[in-house]
Amino acid sequence: MQKSTTGQSHAKIIFFGEHSVVYGQPAICLPISKIKTVVSIKSSSEGQQVSSRYFTGFLSEMPESQTGIQLLIKTILTELNQEKTPFGLTITSEIPAERGMGSSAATAVAIVRAFFHFFKQPLSHTELLRLADVSEQYIHGNPSGLDAATVSSQTPIWFVRGRRPQAIPIKQNTFLVIADTGIMGQTGLAVQHVKSQLASDPQAEAAIESLGKYAKQARHCLAIGDSKKLGLLMNHSQTILSKLGVSHPTLDLFANLSLSNGALGAKLTGGGMGGCLISLTPDKPSAEKVATVLEKHGAIHTWIEPLVTLNRKGDHHDHS
Repeated sequence: MQKSTTGQSHAKIIFFGEHSVVYGQPAICLPISKIKTVVSIKSSSEGQQVSSRYFTGFLSEMPESQTGIQLLIKTILTELNQEKTPFGLTITSEIPAERGMGSSAATAVAIVRAFFHFFKQPLSHTELLRLADVSEQYIHGNPSGLDAATVSSQTPIWFVRGRRPQAIPIKQNTFLVIADTGIMGQTGLAVQHVKSQLASDPQAEAAIESLGKYAKQARHCLAIGDSKKLGLLMNHSQTILSKLGVSHPTLDLFANLSLSNGALGAKLTGGGMGGCLISLTPDKPSAEKVATVLEKHGAIHTWIEPLVTLNRKGDHHDHS
């Protein structure tokens, strides 16, 4: 009898604190539960096979670009004493790659969950994050752990590196528009750029501290429902991220278009230098207006999320 199981996870965005989170400042991250990654595993007699948008073939023949995933799968099989077990694994992801939405972490989390289901093993959240970190370390060098924590969470989280993430309350009826510029984000390059800024520019340290301060103020705004101030904090953060050199002309254009079409605030999300822009809007009609304007100006995809129900089903705005 052929057995088959799945594991899944979802996208994430950083609301506040990108880049500064690397230096011990807090970040606010939102799980985007409707943009999913699903991994299915079925028993097989044909060896160990993997199928994804990047590669289809035997586990042992995965290309160098897929080493993080290969390493993760081998680690799981070794820990569960299943090194020789044949299987067919399929990764299906709706999360665009290299856009700061947690694509690699979501894949890792879904793979871990799928294998533990497949082998009927219990899996604690701590163990899930430890294993997901195997590929994240390989892919990103020294990740903060923020992506894996958010793509495996059902609620918005407050994240400080080295501490346990905390769920945070949101009292907001505002809407978030996520717009994909279609430009690959360059997280590694952006992180290096900020690091060299910190080494050479005395003002960079103050910028990092301000980003942390805005995250703290934003947490308070979310709790009391102050969406106007929340929007201003997004704009202040975007100004600083631009000064640090991690924005992009398209992100700046999208931010200006959002603000001139009714958004309360707009900023890049994730590493920057491309990737996605997020805009905060007071209601659904404004969110739809902003999404439509951004698509007219080249956004290849937009999503609309009600802030207060981020861990429930949102609306998909898709003209692409």
